[in-house]
Amino acid sequence: MFVYLSKKIAIPNNFRLNCIAWNQRQGFIAVGGEDGLLKVLRVESNTSGPSSDGKTRGLAAASNLSMNQTLEGHNGHVQVVTWNEEHQKLTSSDQHGVIIVWMLYKGSWYEEMINNRNKSVVKGMSWSSDGQKICIVYEDGAVIVGSVDGNRIWGKELKNTSLTGVQWSPDGKLLLFGLKTGEVHLYDNQGVFLMKPSSIFGNSGQTQTIVALHWYDGKNGYVALDCPTLAICYQSGRVQLMRNESDDNPVVVETGMTAVWCSWNNSGSLLAVTGLLPLLTNGEKKDTNFIQFYTPFGEHVRTLKVPGREVTCCAWEGGSLRVALSVDSHIYFANIRPDYKWTYFSNTVVFANERITKDGVCVIFWNTTNNSCCTKYVRSLISVASQGEHCVLATRNEANQGMEQFALIVCNTIATPIDTKYLDLEPLWITMTSNTVIAASKNNFILWNFRTPRNSALNAGRTRRDRIYHVDDTPTGVTEVIQDLDRDRTFETPVNTKATVDPICTICSTEKILLVGRESGMIQCYSLPQVTLTNRYSTNARPCKMAVNCNSTRASIIDTSGILTMLDFENQKGSGDNEDCSKFERKDVWAMCWAQDNPTLLAIMEKTRMYVLRGLDPEEPISCSGYICSFHDLEIRCVLLDDLMQHPDDTRPDHILDLEVKSLRDTRELLAKVGLKEANNFIQDNPHPRLWRLLAESALKQLDLETAENSMVRCTDYLGIQFIKRLQNVHNDQLKRAEVAAFLGNYDEAEKLYLNLDRRDLAISLRQKLGDYFRVVQLMKMGIGGSDKQMEHAFNKIGDFFAERQNWDGAREYYEKGRNLERLIQCHYKLEDYHELAATVDQLPDKSPILKTVARMLASVGMCPQAVNAYIKYGDVKQAVDTCVRLNHWDQAVDLAKTYKMVQIGDLLNKYAEHLLSNGKRLQAIELYKKANCHLEAAKLLFKLAEEKAKERSNPLRVKKIYVLAALLIEDHIKNTPALKGTRSNVVMGLTESNEDSKVIERAWRGAEAYHFLLLAHRQLYNGESDAATKTSLRLREYEDILDSEDIYCLLALSSCLNRAFATCSKAFIKLESLEKISESKKEDYEDLALSIFTKYSPKDSRNSRTECVNCETMVPDWCVACPNCSSRFPACVVSGKPLMDLTTAWICTVCRHYAATERDVVNINACPLCHSTITYI
Repeated sequence: MFVYLSKKIAIPNNFRLNCIAWNQRQGFIAVGGEDGLLKVLRVESNTSGPSSDGKTRGLAAASNLSMNQTLEGHNGHVQVVTWNEEHQKLTSSDQHGVIIVWMLYKGSWYEEMINNRNKSVVKGMSWSSDGQKICIVYEDGAVIVGSVDGNRIWGKELKNTSLTGVQWSPDGKLLLFGLKTGEVHLYDNQGVFLMKPSSIFGNSGQTQTIVALHWYDGKNGYVALDCPTLAICYQSGRVQLMRNESDDNPVVVETGMTAVWCSWNNSGSLLAVTGLLPLLTNGEKKDTNFIQFYTPFGEHVRTLKVPGREVTCCAWEGGSLRVALSVDSHIYFANIRPDYKWTYFSNTVVFANERITKDGVCVIFWNTTNNSCCTKYVRSLISVASQGEHCVLATRNEANQGMEQFALIVCNTIATPIDTKYLDLEPLWITMTSNTVIAASKNNFILWNFRTPRNSALNAGRTRRDRIYHVDDTPTGVTEVIQDLDRDRTFETPVNTKATVDPICTICSTEKILLVGRESGMIQCYSLPQVTLTNRYSTNARPCKMAVNCNSTRASIIDTSGILTMLDFENQKGSGDNEDCSKFERKDVWAMCWAQDNPTLLAIMEKTRMYVLRGLDPEEPISCSGYICSFHDLEIRCVLLDDLMQHPDDTRPDHILDLEVKSLRDTRELLAKVGLKEANNFIQDNPHPRLWRLLAESALKQLDLETAENSMVRCTDYLGIQFIKRLQNVHNDQLKRAEVAAFLGNYDEAEKLYLNLDRRDLAISLRQKLGDYFRVVQLMKMGIGGSDKQMEHAFNKIGDFFAERQNWDGAREYYEKGRNLERLIQCHYKLEDYHELAATVDQLPDKSPILKTVARMLASVGMCPQAVNAYIKYGDVKQAVDTCVRLNHWDQAVDLAKTYKMVQIGDLLNKYAEHLLSNGKRLQAIELYKKANCHLEAAKLLFKLAEEKAKERSNPLRVKKIYVLAALLIEDHIKNTPALKGTRSNVVMGLTESNEDSKVIERAWRGAEAYHFLLLAHRQLYNGESDAATKTSLRLREYEDILDSEDIYCLLALSSCLNRAFATCSKAFIKLESLEKISESKKEDYEDLALSIFTKYSPKDSRNSRTECVNCETMVPDWCVACPNCSSRFPACVVSGKPLMDLTTAWICTVCRHYAATERDVVNINACPLCHSTITYI
């Protein structure tokens, strides 16, 4: 960080100033002094005037007083001023205790409220962070808390207490009071005492007056998770920094001054402490004003000497780039140039946002070419450096990422880590070469040869070891040679880690040398890549920054006082040709950058001016407050980091400034106003490739080919020389001008000249080289169009343009015009237009490789038939079958296997089914067999499932449905069996099946019939149709192999008892009592129940209806299921369950082949009662 005084404002009548406050939001400055002096000033930067060109932005902009108002109302010395930034109010108090609140109205400040206690002097006032409450403390111990509207909230008298200051906590819940004795007391916002925070003086009995309290409110974030925010400044010069009010381990700072004030900047990253320090001047001691800057952890950053007799206060500007100090009757402004953590490489600015987040520190990679940003979060960033195409971040390691405490991360321009090195050496300073990172702590430095993808491939077996050196050692390079030859790594030298008395304070490097600066002012020079100490140089001050020119012959050094000196490595004594660098000196320098292509050019920043040093002679300064990124081709690129840090999310191209050196500006002026000859003479006196290139371009525009060729030779532009030779063969001046315009990048002008010459072909060729195919198509349509092939090529290129930008609609349109089926397929797929994608199969020829791509795309979205069609057309039947299997289209897979005689599909099907069954996925196996048209296998699995459900006593309706589904699959099997192409009876009779399969087919509907009649009997029973229920129950006796016998005969006994068919009921009870599977107790229950029934009723059927058998004309009971005489079986009606003696009038289902008594029985139902198939006709 660098600080310098930039401006001074004198107060009229030499009134002494006592206090100062800077409104960080609106920029108003309030100063209070003797005899009631109270002024409000506003210093604004003139960045919008006609002379503002963007270079003079920030601190470099001219500033003027836009407000200078004297506020009248105080009679005594004004001692305290404070701002309420939330409500734009100013509060002031004087030695008589008069407090005035001022408000802004129409651009001027007016008195709003006044209060006079008339008892004591106000020693401190503080507004809460939300601006709603103010706390006022008096010297006699009185405390008043009021609201922003002037109402008193509460007051308190602290007995025997002399107060010196007050601060609100950031959340507004606590009040901290400073006492004249050096103690601090903590109260809540209602005035209740809480505690005495720990003091650095403890119980020593020393009386130390507190001169300032400042508690940072955290509104702009924190620089670290545990950084102190509360500063307590004592008159003795000690500053106590606390993390919170309960911090038992505060940071203590010894400033060595008689302190008068302290203040945090707006982000809590710097604490400014002002005071007086006695210095010996001309043999006598004299108090001198100083302002010192510290980090939140108490590290000293910078000290600035301030002129005048006595400094009384200081205040920060809102952006933390300026500090205002009240000294005697003057206001001094000091500019701050912070040491941001940033670097620049490959057109990319890398900078770290100081505010820490929950993810750590955000490092932003801003590509200035396309204005895009990439981010990377690290736990804690120590430093950053760059070289070539890479940068390195030195970070503190995560606690869970190994034993090493620190890490070096090499990244590219898009924040991607290329290589990482973990180490215990704290990398306080880092520098880079093209393949080496050099990191230094206070005692040691390490050379790490990082690996990039490019050099890893080229030098796979030639990597160097990482080497650590102590700053006090004298390496000769011999050890490194031995280690490079020692492939087995048996030769290791111990690392010296002793603390040195002269620590390292800065480093820099080139490909040839490494400079290490030490606090004593000594600079050690090492050669690279073999690290050998070649020289030591002594300077008069501690170096802060160092830089080496492009040929490693000269170094520039900035010390801690901002003084720039030079160090010449090749200066020989007695040589009068070289400039003497030993006496060169520039003051107030805070940044520098050597030219990358000229070892004598150096750009430096002095305050808000940039100087370019040619040798040791400075050119005319340029007003600028940017940080220098690079110096190349006589152009200096700067970045306005101050603006970037304030708004890191708002990266704009105008944050980058490109400044030209004087010779480049003069050359442009000579070429524009004088002529080529004079410019040529000037450039010969000030040679540089950029100037020769500028002259060559100007000569080409004037068609002075001789001068242009000479200039191209001077700047070693081989392509330019070849262009001039080609141009000499062109005899038309207009055509030459068109070629020159195209060569210089003026493509629109070149096209216009070509068209004026009626050379549309050359204009088209130019646009094709540029890749501007939109214009190519326009030019082709302007006259006689090009060939179809040329137009299709142009359309395809435009399609590529849209495809690269993910605009697939636009790409498809032009690919269709260009007849590019291959890319059109990609567009259909990206747009999810799969029907169009499938349609392209018909447009492609057989065996086309594109068919395979289309098939894969269709298969990826589950369009199996279309994918199979594409594979078949391509000729890959195996892949088609595999696709069917993968997408679970087994029927199609089986058909393909049969068509193309592939025998392995059956084995694959069975293996997959066994796999599903072993995993308990029976339903999936059934579905698999169904899709593969293996209906019989699916039916067998369903029969097993139904039997298991029946044993589990599941819902009978569900069991019936399972049996029906299995029977329907058997029917499908019968229909699809091609054997004999005969009748259904062939299959049913088992002529084409194994014995087991034929049984399954023959008994297909028995399970469904059993549960159908069981459900029907229950329904009839509950509906009171006892006769029908009895007949249906009698039918159930045929299904004892499927249904439980006990259930059958219990149902029969119940229904026949209700039907008063006691003979049938008696037979049912006899059957129940003879069952072996039931327990004895149940048998006794059944016997008791039968006894109770048949002691009351005789075992005779009350109804005895008879019907004639159609075969033998014998009269049989209407409940018989078979004729006793001729054994003819009577099928059951699926609607009523009664036996059907005459089938001539019966209705038959076309699916399950079961009967209903008459067609009238099915008139009012929509589906077959048994198989539930829809009845389509009667």
